Amino acid sequence: MMATPATAAIAATAVVGLPDFTDMVEKVGPAVVNIRTTEKVKSGAGASGAGADDEEMQEFFKRFFGVPVPPRQQQPDRPARPKHPGAPQPDEEVSRGVGSGFIISADGYVMTNAHVVEGADEVYVTLTDKREFKAKIIGSDKRTDVALVKIEGASLPRLALGDSSKVRVGEWVIAIGSPFGLDNTVTAGIVSAKARDTGDYLALIQTDVAVNPGNSGGPLINMRGEVIGINSQIYSRSGGYMGISFAVPIDEAMRVSDQLKQSGKVTRGRIGVQIGELTKEVAESLGLTKAQGALVQRVEAAGPAEKAGVEAGDIILKFNGVNIDRSSDLPRLVGSTKPGSNSVVTVWRKGASRDLKIIVAEMEAEKTAKREEKKPKVEQVANSLGLVVSDLTDAQKKELKVDGGVLVDGAEGAALRAGLRAGDVVLRLNNTDVKDVKQLAALIAKLDSKKMAVILVRRGDASQFVPIRPGTQ
Repeated sequence: MMATPATAAIAATAVVGLPDFTDMVEKVGPAVVNIRTTEKVKSGAGASGAGADDEEMQEFFKRFFGVPVPPRQQQPDRPARPKHPGAPQPDEEVSRGVGSGFIISADGYVMTNAHVVEGADEVYVTLTDKREFKAKIIGSDKRTDVALVKIEGASLPRLALGDSSKVRVGEWVIAIGSPFGLDNTVTAGIVSAKARDTGDYLALIQTDVAVNPGNSGGPLINMRGEVIGINSQIYSRSGGYMGISFAVPIDEAMRVSDQLKQSGKVTRGRIGVQIGELTKEVAESLGLTKAQGALVQRVEAAGPAEKAGVEAGDIILKFNGVNIDRSSDLPRLVGSTKPGSNSVVTVWRKGASRDLKIIVAEMEAEKTAKREEKKPKVEQVANSLGLVVSDLTDAQKKELKVDGGVLVDGAEGAALRAGLRAGDVVLRLNNTDVKDVKQLAALIAKLDSKKMAVILVRRGDASQFVPIRPGTQ
């Protein structure tokens, strides 16, 4: 079939419009490196090596890349340990994996993923010209999956760094790395989404660039030849590429690497709150025009937030003037704030916003403490929401550090469907603090059955808002 002039013109336009990566790859390729790690076999390993294989298999399912695949389907960013004839002897150096990285300075600083070098006894960096260097691990940060290593060299090829905040969805990008040990493999695609929240400490860049075991730690590069991210994770049900990959934004990676270079570790800020997502129903019931902000479920005793006056049930709308669109925005903003800094949190409480001054502390290991609430032996009173409640004793108020509230002894009807249960403590109805059973009954009697209400509930150490519709028993 002969092509018409119109179809020929369309085909020509399509061909002209396709990107050409050749010149860029020739320019940036030499700065992308292969990273090989080894470990020493410890004394006491089984002669058959079965124990090592079991450990390897655990790592295989642990590492690469668990977003958001169930743990049993996760794969590592490295091939299985090579089989040697005979069992390896104690203290023998054996290969543990292959990854990627890229040089960010002419004097030999190399960036990669933390999980690429985690647990390695030795790290070797190989350039495209086949020069191999033994590298020193400067530091790594598991929360962002960023690591910095150093090789001894001068006038080394390096990559230019881009601005990940200016990344646009739909723009062309390439990845260069060592998938399955195949050095300097180039794959291309587009940016699929920005600031993808995968539940990790930071939002990631999502692409459809082919990324496989061994690509991890390699650069994600824009059409200007600038690094905009570090390829770190994939979504996979098989362990191989399935069309979705994720990269750590280079802006965040550089903030981490700068701290690693200075001190070998990353220091983050914390304010001592446990937070949750704010639903549309709860937001509307509290008088907010839209569901944005972080719901404070628990405030750490004697922590920065408590000292600043933050309370369970508050909605944190801003941190240092920056809007909190999703609850996950807050830990990222606080974490990037230097400990000791004087900051301001804007909270929504009882129908109004207020600014609270807070001093950011340094992040430490999270402490958890469970408290068992004692059930009071007092008369129980039922109400129209289906709640069976009783007054808190003075001892319980002191233990829970509350001035009021009532204990839920049972739930039925609307309360049961809303998820309330015995042992919960009702602290607030809509924007009014609950003092005792009698006052709560009066508040419930005034509710509009056509409008959704919201109850602030204390459960264990955490507080949360529960939407409930009156008159639905």
